[in-house]
Amino acid sequence: MSQTSMQNVPEDRIQIGQLRSPYGLNGWLWVYSNTDPMSNMFDYLPWYIQTKAGWQTVDVKRWKSQGKGLVVSLKGVNDRTAAEQLIGAEIWIAKSQLPQAGIDEYYWSDLKGLTVIGLDDAEQEINLGKIHELFETGANDVMVVRATSDSVDSEERMIPWHKEVVQRVDIENNRIYVNWGVDY
Repeated sequence: MSQTSMQNVPEDRIQIGQLRSPYGLNGWLWVYSNTDPMSNMFDYLPWYIQTKAGWQTVDVKRWKSQGKGLVVSLKGVNDRTAAEQLIGAEIWIAKSQLPQAGIDEYYWSDLKGLTVIGLDDAEQEINLGKIHELFETGANDVMVVRATSDSVDSEERMIPWHKEVVQRVDIENNRIYVNWGVDY
């Protein structure tokens, strides 16, 4: 691992995972992946992690599937004590390393912060808040929409990402239009 000055950390970075607990005694760590399939995170190297000591570039020596998860061996992390220093470190890459999203496909990171426009009882557009996060369920992805100072009320909403709900995504104007009412 090498210290990285902030100027070498990509500005357009995107989080793809997190280092979790140590695995064994030789410096391996459990790793959580935001990619699908989860092993795709190893296609995007180098990784940048932020620790108490600042940003670091990490090099993956080896990785393997372990049960339902992944474990990784990082260059310079040779024992459990060194691995413990990295617990909770988020893994970032340059967004430019990712393939372009296809037509009508979006990276979750591009959707976070978009203003969600729904409909009131009179079918008029209303501000439901902003997308705070997205998560997967078995059936479909769900947007967590949090109220803002200019949204219709102070409710947090869980809105399914479904073709009958999501009408239009307007990245340029930071908006997403949904077929979703205030009282759903």
